[in-house]
Amino acid sequence: MEKGHDSSSSMAASELYTKFARVWIPDAEEVWKSAELTKNYKHGDKLLHLTLEDGTNIEYNLDEKTKNLPHLRNPDILVGENDLTALSYLHEPAVLHNLKVRFTDSKLIYTYCGIVLVAINPYENLPIYGSDIINAYSGQNMGDMDPHIFAVAEEAYKQMARDERNQSIIVSGESGAGKTVSAKYAMRYFATVSGAATEANVEEKVLASNPIMEAIGNAKTTRNDNSSRFGKYIEIGFDKRYRIIGANMRTYLLEKSRVVFQADEERNYHIFYQLCASSHLPEFKNLKLGGADDFHCTNQGGSPVIDGVDDSKEMSTTRNAFSLLGINEQNQMGLFQVLAAILHLGNVEIKDRDSDSSAIPPNNRHLQVFCELMGVTYQDMSHWLCHKKLKTAQETYIKPIPRMQASNARDALAKHIYAKVFSWIVDHVNQSLRASVKQHSFIGVLDIYGFETFEVNSFEQFCINYANEKLQQQFNMHVFKLEQEEYLKEQIPWTLIDFYDNQPCINLIEAKMGVLDLLDEECKMPKGSDDSWAQKLYNTHLKTCTLFEKPRMSNKAFIIQHFADKVEYQCEGFLEKNKDTVNEEQINVLKASKLKLDLLVELFQDEEKATSPTGTTTGGRTRLSVKPKEVRPGASSKEHKKTVGCQFRNSLAMLMETLNATTPHYVRCIKPNDLKFPFTFDPKRAVQQLRACGVLETIRISAAGFPSRWTYQEFFSRYRVLMKQKDVLSDRRLTCRNVLEKLVQDQDKYQFGKTKIFFRAGQVAYLEKLRADKLRQACVRIQKTIRCWLVRKKYLRKKHAAMTIQRYTRGHQARCLVKFMRRTRAAIVIQKFQRMYVQRKLYRQKQAAALVMQTILRAYMARQKYQGLLRNHKAVFIQKHVRGWLARQRYKRSLRAIVYLQCCIRRMKAKKELKKLKIEARSVEHFKKLNVGMENKIMQLQRKIDEQTKDNRLISERLNGLETSHALESEKLKIEVSKLKGIEEEAKNNANRVTSLLEELERLRKDLTTTQKEKKTIEDWATKYRDEMEQMVAELKEENGLLKTEKNDLNRMIKEQSQQMTEKMARALAEETHQLESDLNEERSRYQNLLTEHLRLEERYDDLKEEITLSVNVPKAGHRRTDSTHSSNGSECTYNSEFAESEESSRHGEDVTRGMDTSLTLKLQKRVTELEQEKSSLRNELENREEQFQRARARDDEEHRKSRGAELEYESLKRQELDSENKKLKHDLTAMRQSLLGNAGAEAGAPGSAPYKVLVDQLNTLCEELEVRKEEVLILRSQLVSQKEAMQHKETMTEPLHYAEDVHNMKDSGAITQAYLSLKETNRLLEGQMQQQRRSYDNDVEVLRGELQSLKEENNRQQQLLAQNLQLPPEARIEASLQHEITRLTNENLDLMEQLEKQDKTIRKLKKQLKVFSKKIGEMGAGQGESVSPGQMVEETVRPVNIPRREKDFQGMLEYKQEDELKLVKNLILELKPRGVAVNLIPGLPAYILFMCLRHADYVNDDQKVRTLLTSTINSIKKILKKRGDDFETVSFWLSNTCRFLHCLKQYSGDESFMKHNTPKQNEHCLSNFDLAEYRQVLSDLAIQIYQQLIKCMENILQPMIVSGMLEHETIQGVSGVKPTGLRKRTSSIADEGTYTLESILRQLSAFHSTMCQHGTDPELIKQVVKQQFYIIGAVTLNNLLLRKDMCSWSKGMQIRYNVSQLEEWLRDKSLMMCGAKETLEPLIQAAQLLQVKKKTDEDAEAICSLCNCLSTAQIVKVLNLYTPVNEFEERVSVAFIRTIQTRLRDRCETPQLLMDTKVIYPVTFPFNPSSLALESIQIPGSLNLGFLTRV
Repeated sequence: MEKGHDSSSSMAASELYTKFARVWIPDAEEVWKSAELTKNYKHGDKLLHLTLEDGTNIEYNLDEKTKNLPHLRNPDILVGENDLTALSYLHEPAVLHNLKVRFTDSKLIYTYCGIVLVAINPYENLPIYGSDIINAYSGQNMGDMDPHIFAVAEEAYKQMARDERNQSIIVSGESGAGKTVSAKYAMRYFATVSGAATEANVEEKVLASNPIMEAIGNAKTTRNDNSSRFGKYIEIGFDKRYRIIGANMRTYLLEKSRVVFQADEERNYHIFYQLCASSHLPEFKNLKLGGADDFHCTNQGGSPVIDGVDDSKEMSTTRNAFSLLGINEQNQMGLFQVLAAILHLGNVEIKDRDSDSSAIPPNNRHLQVFCELMGVTYQDMSHWLCHKKLKTAQETYIKPIPRMQASNARDALAKHIYAKVFSWIVDHVNQSLRASVKQHSFIGVLDIYGFETFEVNSFEQFCINYANEKLQQQFNMHVFKLEQEEYLKEQIPWTLIDFYDNQPCINLIEAKMGVLDLLDEECKMPKGSDDSWAQKLYNTHLKTCTLFEKPRMSNKAFIIQHFADKVEYQCEGFLEKNKDTVNEEQINVLKASKLKLDLLVELFQDEEKATSPTGTTTGGRTRLSVKPKEVRPGASSKEHKKTVGCQFRNSLAMLMETLNATTPHYVRCIKPNDLKFPFTFDPKRAVQQLRACGVLETIRISAAGFPSRWTYQEFFSRYRVLMKQKDVLSDRRLTCRNVLEKLVQDQDKYQFGKTKIFFRAGQVAYLEKLRADKLRQACVRIQKTIRCWLVRKKYLRKKHAAMTIQRYTRGHQARCLVKFMRRTRAAIVIQKFQRMYVQRKLYRQKQAAALVMQTILRAYMARQKYQGLLRNHKAVFIQKHVRGWLARQRYKRSLRAIVYLQCCIRRMKAKKELKKLKIEARSVEHFKKLNVGMENKIMQLQRKIDEQTKDNRLISERLNGLETSHALESEKLKIEVSKLKGIEEEAKNNANRVTSLLEELERLRKDLTTTQKEKKTIEDWATKYRDEMEQMVAELKEENGLLKTEKNDLNRMIKEQSQQMTEKMARALAEETHQLESDLNEERSRYQNLLTEHLRLEERYDDLKEEITLSVNVPKAGHRRTDSTHSSNGSECTYNSEFAESEESSRHGEDVTRGMDTSLTLKLQKRVTELEQEKSSLRNELENREEQFQRARARDDEEHRKSRGAELEYESLKRQELDSENKKLKHDLTAMRQSLLGNAGAEAGAPGSAPYKVLVDQLNTLCEELEVRKEEVLILRSQLVSQKEAMQHKETMTEPLHYAEDVHNMKDSGAITQAYLSLKETNRLLEGQMQQQRRSYDNDVEVLRGELQSLKEENNRQQQLLAQNLQLPPEARIEASLQHEITRLTNENLDLMEQLEKQDKTIRKLKKQLKVFSKKIGEMGAGQGESVSPGQMVEETVRPVNIPRREKDFQGMLEYKQEDELKLVKNLILELKPRGVAVNLIPGLPAYILFMCLRHADYVNDDQKVRTLLTSTINSIKKILKKRGDDFETVSFWLSNTCRFLHCLKQYSGDESFMKHNTPKQNEHCLSNFDLAEYRQVLSDLAIQIYQQLIKCMENILQPMIVSGMLEHETIQGVSGVKPTGLRKRTSSIADEGTYTLESILRQLSAFHSTMCQHGTDPELIKQVVKQQFYIIGAVTLNNLLLRKDMCSWSKGMQIRYNVSQLEEWLRDKSLMMCGAKETLEPLIQAAQLLQVKKKTDEDAEAICSLCNCLSTAQIVKVLNLYTPVNEFEERVSVAFIRTIQTRLRDRCETPQLLMDTKVIYPVTFPFNPSSLALESIQIPGSLNLGFLTRV
């Protein structure tokens, strides 16, 4: 481990341990805890002031002796690195923290630690092992992708192929860490990427061995539900082409004790529970099994069921794996029978007879079943289970044994039988996986147990830890060697690194007088015991070896200091487990089994020759799969009885020898917690395993040297900010050297290599600190300047605005001041005169008022005096009347008050009722209830308002009445007053009465005032009531308006809903249409994939034929097969000869291969048949789908066909059939002529050969004359048909020139009639011949069908014989195959003899005919020979005469001879250079030439010529594409020409749908005799194959550029920073000379586009190609982004978006924006945006969910987990935010696939694109060498 003073690097500790520096301190719970310094450390301080992450302040005391400071923490930018060696500070807490962050936060289970892959078991199924992930890692460098088990497997596979050296993958870890799963995935990777050398599915067999070994070797433990209880080393063999050819397995230390004993919560081996779960099956009835709880061997753990595991299904998987590996049903049932016997044996109960003997009760059911299943006698087995035989020098004794020993012997027998079964299965698995050819290299996968230490450790743990000591030593030496090689490679001075060497511990165990040696010696002693062995150990090693210790409190144990930890071993049981004995007599009883079962014989036949012990009495592990060496017959038996320890030491030595001869790759599996919780990290358990598996030792070795390594370019790019401009030189190495010397003073802290700079631990952190400080200072300076500029700009803007406001404000204020002053002056003048006037007027008013007041006052005083006298006089009288009146008034007031109170109460109740009604009226529910009759209610309310208005009127009238009555009362009072005045006059003499009357008058006045007030109150109430009524009316009107508005809203909503429904229906219709289109595209894609598969099978078939042909050592002359990849020099030979030659070579290949592997042939035939059936079914389905799409076109075609006359159709059909039959006869005649020539050639030198040749010439002449007559007949026939059509349709048809001339010459109608009658007669004759030929054809078909049926029967019989032979033993199988071969050859010889006799008869018959012909030739003489040459001369003279006439009216056809067809194909297809044609000639010229030749063949109605031309063209195109399929120009050229040829066939087919854009001249050039719709389909399929080949070719060219150009290259320089990397160096992102850039991709895309444009490719097809190109670019880029943590950063997102914008700009330049290519980049664009958006709040999460609709949830979460800041200013994505994203995206319906499928090819369509080019205007250049073509 790194010390504190070591971690201080090149600075003093005071410079590193400053305030805010973070350190690691030990902790009891978390092992290491992070803290931050709150005070600078000074040299000599005894403690540090720290603050924990939870805010607790502590004081950390330094060790007084060592003064070591705590470990420094790495910068956050380095946390979560893929490689632990990339960390600047390499120590235990840094490693632990990095693993924890990656595992718990980023959900990454793999991490590199130098050359070691650390794999943490997630206890959860992860989607990172699919075929898409395998394809992504295939071919990649190990450092270029994120850590993965596939990366290690790819590195091993690549090194095996590159270095020609065997490889090993060593997978280790404790139980439950995931070793078996990792090894399984590694083997799956090899099986997927390499494939098998043959079709025998070797890779499937290798994978099928896993379920078998898991069933018999895995069991449930407390730590693991599927724990491997043995170690295994699997060698996967490869051939010279590095394809899997076989495998071999070695096993170590099977835990046999588990067969008879299991701890709590554990199970026995899975196979026993699978048997019990399948006991209900009929084939298992005789095993007499039951549930797992019924057997002692399976119920001890109390946990017979594993959650999520169905043992019955697992049994089916195991049986299928047995069958796949060649273990037949009989052996399988034998195995299950033996395993069931073990279960029954475990249930045998042994009872005490006395203290020294035991016995088994008679008729023990389980023992009876055991004896029945094993075929032994009950008496013998029960006897020897309770007795043993003792041999002395003279006698043999049979001694009974006590019950305990008998039980141990029973268990030992069960373990021994199971060990033998395990060994037998391993041997047969190896036999099935053994390679049939020589193995060139291999990759070994070692799945072995890790270091173990328990509370009680015994012999098993001792052997396991011994093996781990050996593996650790090999690991240390390998790491040390790699470090040394790296330093020597970079020419760094090599200094010896001190690393832990565990050789002393290994010597303690295996050296002479070591632990194992003393154990074997003690086992040989007659009275050896564990105690005596322990004493020997103490005496030998206690004082001499420091690694050996004795426990204080025990004399039966010892302690060994292993590399990982101290382990205390208990000596008890060591000797018995090492001896591993079993009762020999019990084995003899089993050997005497009466069952006729080969399995039992094989299990125990080599018992005496076994090289390894067979069983243990108390349990243990032993190696079983190492085969015994052959021994001499005379050797002593004692030499072979080796102990378990000796055997294990030897097998371990063999394993180490194998590993040392290979290049090792290490996988260390870590168990994160003991509770099997997913993604839960226990630091204590992790540290224990890291220490035990050597990961920390790797870190220590790396830290002791120069762990951090940078290339000069990477260092310059990263730390350019620390350099000044004058320091930057052209030489990067010199620049880095100068800068480093300035930055780091201690030169021992770094070294300069050839290509890299090496740093010691901590230096990178120091440089990162300097860089961060420099960037922080620069940021502060930039912020200061920008903030100053912004504030100053804001200040100036405000200042200018303030000055403008001030200017306008001051002007306004000045104007207002002047105006105010003017108004003030005017106001003063006005005030002066106004005040004067007011004062004068006021004075005069006061004077007048004073006079009036004086007058009134004086009068008033006189009246008052008078009234006082009068009141005194009338007082008594008035009191009398007033009191009576007051009483009446009091009563009236009380009555009015009561009435008023009642009115108020009623009014209050009415108001409450009104309020309640208003509330009900305003409620939504009420409105909803009254909505229907609201208008009626409104009318009722209006009526109520009218009534209330009437009431108001009545009240008003009543008020008027009251006023009138009040007026009357006033009048009455006035009368009374007058009366009182009279009385006053009368009572002047009585003063008292006057006074009382005055008082009463005063009271009356008060009553009047009160009445007036009441009136006013009533008027106010009436006004208020009127206002309330008006308000109520207004509210009702408002409510009515609201109801109307609501009604309108409802009507609008109804309209909108109807519109929405219409739009929804339209959208649904569009979606359904889109779905149909997608289904059609899917079907088209499936069909095109089937075409690709069919093409691959054809190529595979051709390759197999070539291999079979090449495997023959004696090829026949004239029948040698030419490789399709070479240019064909023999293409000038005839097509028929090639066909015959290939047919003969195929027959010869069949004869050769009949002696080969028949199973391979049968499998190939079966596979081809299945693929053909699948292809036909899918093709039918595709045709049905396309038929729905083309019904309209079909209807048009049907109507078009109906419009034609039935007679014309019948005549055309008969003519075609007759012509085809005529061609067949001609072909037969040609074949006969060739056979005659062949026979004549065979008899070279014999007399009569010259006449034969003359006869052939004569036949050729006759054939030519026949062709001339035939053309004349066809001309006449076509003229008649055309005239008939003209009469029926009343249309004028323009006939070819020579047709018109012939008709013009035939003016005589009689000649025409005679020609027509002769033509009908000829038709009748030809029809009769056709019927006769049809009958013969039907007979031939029946014969062929019979032959086919016989061949099928023969094939079935051969398969049955083959299946029977495969079940026989090897010797019998060979004998049967030889006998069968002899029989077959005899039958073939007989058939060949019959054919030879028939051929002899035919030859004799032909010889007779030749003699007759020779006689006729002799009679003719020489005149016949002379008659041939004039005909030729006539032809030669006629041609020059006809050529000028034809050139004047060229019909767009090219004529060629049949024998020139191969020359045409050769010059126009096979030997054509696309580059010259594309540049110098018109696009699609070969297609036009081929179509013009086809038109002439159609014109002359030659179906044979049409067929051969099309077939030769298609085959030649396939041939040239197979030969030059990797050349993009060739593939593009022939794709363009194939499409053009297909368009020509459509354009000139005569179909009205294709003739819309034709000119009248082009319509005249349509095909007239043949319907080539089927050939159009064949050409369409060929175009699809060429398109797919073009896409693959482009993909192969673009693939190396994409990752480098789109991700790694810095298009925007300086944005992306290079992070420190570890031992696994990634590809540099700096563009070197050989590095691809974005410009490289754009140039390549432009080259593709220009090439296709030059070749005349259809624009729509170019759009589809570009779309596919962009999909490949986007998919590959996104997949690499998802698998590369270093690429997921903000700056990389900017780079990607800029690169995508450049691609879009390229699309705009090429006018391809609407081709759909931009949409294929949408996932990549969204991933780049995801890297750049904010990732903190819930709003950000919502924005991300809406933004990334093209990315799956797995992809979004993966990008967020991988997001890594490049600089310290960025922040990581929190786990809570990622969980928020997952929660929001939970409802998405999508596939869980992580990566995009880069192999997807969009289904291609070929839209019809007619050509405007006139065929008659095409000129053939002389460079094509097509002079033999004649223009017609």
